[in-house]
Amino acid sequence: MARPKISLAGPIARALDILKGGRGVTLAGVPDGFDALLIADLTRLLSQTADGAAVLMHVARDGQRRQALESALRFLAPEIEVLHFPAWDCQPYDRVSPTSTATSGRMTALARLARSRTSEEKPRILSTTANAVVQRVPPRARIAAETFSAAPGNAVKVEQLVAWLEANGSTRAGTVREPGEYAARGGIVDLFPPGLPAPVRLDFFGDTLESIRPFDPETQRSTGQLRSLDLVPVSEVQITTESIRRFRQAYVAAFGAPQRDDRLYEAVSEGRRYPGLEHWLPLFHERLDTLFDYLPGVPVIFDALVEDAAGERLAQVQDYYEARASAMGQGEGGAPYKPLKPDRLYVSPEEWARILRDLPLARLTPFSEAEGGDRAVIDLEARRGRNFIAERADPNANVFEAAAQHIKALQAEKKRVVVAAWSEGSRERLGHVLEDHGIAAQPVARLADTLALPRNKAVLAVWGTESGFEAGDLAVIGEQDILGDRLVRQKRTARRPQDFLAEVAALTPGDLVVHVDHGIGRFGGLRSIEAAGAPHDCLEITYAGEARLFLPVENIELLSRYGSEETEVQLDKLGGGGWQARKAKMKQRIREMAGQLIKIAAQRFLKPAPKITTPEGLYDEFAARFPYEETDDQLNAIEAVLGDLAAGRPMDRLVCGDVGFGKTEVALRAAFAVAMSGRQVAVVVPTTLLARQHYKNFAERFRGLPVNVAHASRFVSSGELKAVKSGLAEGTVDIVVGTHALLGKAMQFKDLGLIIVDEEQHFGVAHKERLKELRAEVHVLTLTATPIPRTLQLALTGVRELSIIATPPVDRLAVRTFVTPFDALSIREALLRERYRGGQAFYVVPRITDLAEIREFLGREVPEVSVAVAHGQMAATQLEEVMSAFYDGKFDVLLSTTIVESGLDIPTANTLVVHRADMFGLAQLYQLRGRVGRSKTRAYALFTVPENRPLTVQADRRLKVLQSLDSLGAGFQLATHDLDIRGAGNLLGDEQSGHIKEVGYELYQQMLEDAIEQLKAGIDDPPPEQWSPTIAVGAPVTIPESFVEDLQLRLGLYRRLSTFETEEEIAAFRAELVDRFGKLPKEIDQLLLVVGIKVLCRQANIERVEGGPKGIIVSFREGQFANPAGLVSYVAEQGSFAKVRPDMKIVFLRDVEDVERRLGTTRRLVRDLVAVSKGEKVSALKEQVRPAAKPVSGAKPAPVAKPALRPALRPGFKPPGRSKPGGRSRF
Repeated sequence: MARPKISLAGPIARALDILKGGRGVTLAGVPDGFDALLIADLTRLLSQTADGAAVLMHVARDGQRRQALESALRFLAPEIEVLHFPAWDCQPYDRVSPTSTATSGRMTALARLARSRTSEEKPRILSTTANAVVQRVPPRARIAAETFSAAPGNAVKVEQLVAWLEANGSTRAGTVREPGEYAARGGIVDLFPPGLPAPVRLDFFGDTLESIRPFDPETQRSTGQLRSLDLVPVSEVQITTESIRRFRQAYVAAFGAPQRDDRLYEAVSEGRRYPGLEHWLPLFHERLDTLFDYLPGVPVIFDALVEDAAGERLAQVQDYYEARASAMGQGEGGAPYKPLKPDRLYVSPEEWARILRDLPLARLTPFSEAEGGDRAVIDLEARRGRNFIAERADPNANVFEAAAQHIKALQAEKKRVVVAAWSEGSRERLGHVLEDHGIAAQPVARLADTLALPRNKAVLAVWGTESGFEAGDLAVIGEQDILGDRLVRQKRTARRPQDFLAEVAALTPGDLVVHVDHGIGRFGGLRSIEAAGAPHDCLEITYAGEARLFLPVENIELLSRYGSEETEVQLDKLGGGGWQARKAKMKQRIREMAGQLIKIAAQRFLKPAPKITTPEGLYDEFAARFPYEETDDQLNAIEAVLGDLAAGRPMDRLVCGDVGFGKTEVALRAAFAVAMSGRQVAVVVPTTLLARQHYKNFAERFRGLPVNVAHASRFVSSGELKAVKSGLAEGTVDIVVGTHALLGKAMQFKDLGLIIVDEEQHFGVAHKERLKELRAEVHVLTLTATPIPRTLQLALTGVRELSIIATPPVDRLAVRTFVTPFDALSIREALLRERYRGGQAFYVVPRITDLAEIREFLGREVPEVSVAVAHGQMAATQLEEVMSAFYDGKFDVLLSTTIVESGLDIPTANTLVVHRADMFGLAQLYQLRGRVGRSKTRAYALFTVPENRPLTVQADRRLKVLQSLDSLGAGFQLATHDLDIRGAGNLLGDEQSGHIKEVGYELYQQMLEDAIEQLKAGIDDPPPEQWSPTIAVGAPVTIPESFVEDLQLRLGLYRRLSTFETEEEIAAFRAELVDRFGKLPKEIDQLLLVVGIKVLCRQANIERVEGGPKGIIVSFREGQFANPAGLVSYVAEQGSFAKVRPDMKIVFLRDVEDVERRLGTTRRLVRDLVAVSKGEKVSALKEQVRPAAKPVSGAKPAPVAKPALRPALRPGFKPPGRSKPGGRSRF
């Protein structure tokens, strides 16, 4: 492949000869960015002769540099296979294990190295970090031997496979969605092996493996077939009888006889995995290897500063060890922790020096170095490119113009210019901006494509380099050189929010639920009840006075969660009138509220407003200053807002999104459009602290533009405030940021075009009224972090425009979350680590009464940090002073109640400790965690739980979900879900939360949505009540426990079944069940038939169907049927085999002894009734034309003339109840 001429052939060839001779070399003049180009060239040359597990090993100084190299190689040399070996993502001697993402990545890399080789067509390099290479790894011999391979047709025992998965660190789950999970259900095993892109489903027949099918973790449906499968362990610790024996002996040898409260020893002895078990890895193996043992003789390349980073890491390990050892000596509170000596799990400094001496090692450095000593130095003469810091800081300079001039100058020197952007989106934007400044750049997908272009053509690439460089005739300009720090990370594939929402939503015994007809009760669990001689699964609900209701699972949709977990709710009385009265009153109030909303919307539609459009070129430059990549939701919100401004009527848009999801950016873009059109913008916020923060933000982003940004709040002197007021009246101030005083009558604007309201829920009624008045004339953009539930969001579209930003910026996912027993050492370490890296920390407690105890604990255990205390009962001014001091960095730790939840953005605060995390709701914990991780630094959240007290089921589930939320973009839906009762109120005023308390959260949403839908459609009648048909035909209605063991999964399937509205959906669900769980038992086929009949019943307004061996009774809801005349003729033509009883129920006499036939007949009858209700002509006489399911022995053939009169009767069969005319038939 042709390369840009960088005249490296000579120096690189020399370096290669030295490395092949097993000696070390220093490669000087290698700036960041250029290292990837050099590694690509070295790899290509080495691959011609290499035949080991990899061509070379690259060690980066940290994880970010490793990612940058991998992303650069995708552009520079896509044919290279990069195996990455991550370090553990927890601290040395921690109480938590590394995450499954890290361990499965490590094990996949080790397995590939131990079992496969590199090739010349696809050369392989191992990319790792300084922290990873100084730590020992499981021995190569064990990794090479420890596999589980299988192919269809092989004899494999399911128990053996499950035992292997358990021993090697897989975790059992109800539904497999994350790497390292497995689920065994009879003859089907689902598992997500590390290293594979999707989970796989193994289908066994007896002990024979029949098929291996990858499946989609979202839908759980198979997507294809695999010919074979090789599994690698998920964990570095294997738990087998042999390894447990070795651990026990080694543990006693290292620490003496275990004490009674030694949980680690106890857990491993019982074959359980203890959190943080990996930190005792050496006790499970005879000996450990290093990463270099996996790649003997392979050249190693060290990034600049790797040796410093490795030295630091080893010193840090020693510090942690000494802290743990001294804590153990003092016998401090908390679970005991016995640390192993550092050289057992890490290499010692002496061993490290010896390893480096013997390696064929190339050290890279960006500087020039003189030759000297025994190490050769080769200078590659590349240098760092130009950085535009001066132009960015100069308000009178245009950084894009400077960049364009620089590109022209480089082209005049006959250099090829590559402009490297972080992402597709930013590449496109840079292209537009450069074009405005006279540079037409061509986008390319890989470096090789640039050579096909003329030399004077600048190219645009997606190449995540921190900074540009110049080498030979190649010049690279990085996006960061032009725009300053960019905050971009790899996008992860997020699980669909509804997946784990379903997990949280799962009902647990003890939860409060609301039944549409009977009100609030407590869910007791799933019970199987004998009904009409067949088992029937029911949900047990307890009401006041210990009254019990058993709700059949097929009617589960009548149930909704109450919402809050508070237990003081008054349960309703079963059969009492209180609930119905409350619900009716509520309906009326909801209709009034919905009516008001629609009235406001209508008034707005009739008013004209100036059309505002954005100036093209300038707008791109303004947008490019945003240091993140916009998420899709954010782009949609921005487009919607700009669209509203250009529409010519007053905008009233609500932008919802979690803290830090980028709402402020939407406001900035809107403010830009309005200010540049010559009108004024007012930004109104609830607190002076937020005002200050927004002012800083706005002033920073509008620097260098002809826009005057002013600040009006208590922090501003009275002289300045006076100047701001007169500036607003005269029109010299374009954008003003301030508290609600801006809404006062004293403030006069010359030409107000847009009001931006942040956190509207915190304003009082008077200010909201004033906003309502303004809404009809000016554009209003409201931002809120209180999420709005999906259903309300649907309901309110058209009432207020709504934009939801539900995807977090990719960067925000970097918060590492640990749930750990309260451990003084971990907390001390977390707070000090934050202090030493120059940051601040939040320490949050659930109750004001806990503040004093924790304050004393911090004074005793962490005297080095300064602590500020804040809580909601302080005077507003005092609270603001404390928060301002913390914001200005005067304190290291803010100890507070959940007051930090609302709105504050403190980029330097990157550690959060939550005391008694089990006492918080899920949304609260998520919002608290959103407070940290707002900058480039890695953020940590430590959730402590009491050490010797078991958690409640709910608390445990919440914390588990939160830990798994690391990889998700679902906080928003999650928050809406767990909104409990503090939610949605802000849309509709203060009365709302009382309403929700009365009928429960989910039902309230449903009622409001129905009301608004009806009013929008112009229907004045109240919406119909929710109802569900009852089917009692003596068929078992149950998913057998033997078929689906997991209770939550069974409940989830029932819930889905109850939502189906067409027979096609039921058929698709059946196919999914076969795919996921194997051959269906008879009960499930019958359950699906019952659900199918229920779907038809809804269409025909049938409330109840009862069936026995002698016939079927159908009751209509409220005695109403859509086509009475059709029904009469349908019944009449069946003669004595169908009749209408005085209570308006219809009896169909049939001989349906066995259940399957009864179900088939019921379905046929109900389907006929659906057709009749739609006005179609249906004849019951045709029934006999179809072949009977099973001829009854000894039955006479039916007479041909009157087929309808004898629907397959037994000899001697008399229709019951015939003796008394009009008598009730009883089956």
